[in-house]
Amino acid sequence: MATAVITGGTDGIGRALADTYLDRGHEVLIVGTSEGKGRAFVESAGRRGAGDRARFLQADLSLVAENRRVIDRIAEEYRAVDVLVLGARYHRSTRAETPDGFESNFALYYLSRYLLSHGLVGLLGRAERATVLNFGGSGLTGPVRWNDLQLRRNYPGTGALGHGAALCDLLGVHFTRAYADTPVHYVLNHPGVVSTSFAGEYDAFTAAHVDGLRTSGKPVSLAVAQILPYLDAPPARLTAVLEGRQLPTDTPAFDPAAAERLHAITEKLLADLPR
Repeated sequence: MATAVITGGTDGIGRALADTYLDRGHEVLIVGTSEGKGRAFVESAGRRGAGDRARFLQADLSLVAENRRVIDRIAEEYRAVDVLVLGARYHRSTRAETPDGFESNFALYYLSRYLLSHGLVGLLGRAERATVLNFGGSGLTGPVRWNDLQLRRNYPGTGALGHGAALCDLLGVHFTRAYADTPVHYVLNHPGVVSTSFAGEYDAFTAAHVDGLRTSGKPVSLAVAQILPYLDAPPARLTAVLEGRQLPTDTPAFDPAAAERLHAITEKLLADLPR
């Protein structure tokens, strides 16, 4: 039986993908912070006769130790992972740091995805054909603040998510190059503006704007329909998608040298953390 692991799976696109894979007969594990939403997913699966295949794991993925705990739990309970969806993010209008000392968007939007994708590559490699889906910038965000990855100067508010998305694009580039000998495909997806929960803490101006996006954004069902064909049959080892349209990956946003630079910086940051 195939297995799908979905972070950010209690809301929006992540939840819709979780339901989709349940309907296809997968075992589905969603990871999130809300126990109530996780329980609602499992109970909903039970009503549809899929309760034995639906699991929820509560975790704060902005913390390095929590990501490592999640990786260990998944390795204990599953033989292989066929689909890994990296969708957790949380907007903050005001800069905040995690207990590990990382800017919150860097920690949750980028570093968690780095840890989970690298940490689960062994299980992904056991699948006949595994796919990682990362909701990045698909080449449209950036530039990367190489001298200020933690956004300590002139924190950009909503732009912090865009910065994290640019880092995710480079993560996808490095991942596919580092594990070129595995059957793992990597899909970077920018779904556009989708009517989801827009989880976060907003100042008054941004909150008003977000309320409008909840009304004007595309339905979650459309966003899922646009990305599923690329998950079912990835056309390349690394695929970048913008609102259902495949984009070239030979642009500066997907520069292999920049991806290697970011990887080296990230490894140094993790090595410097106290164990």
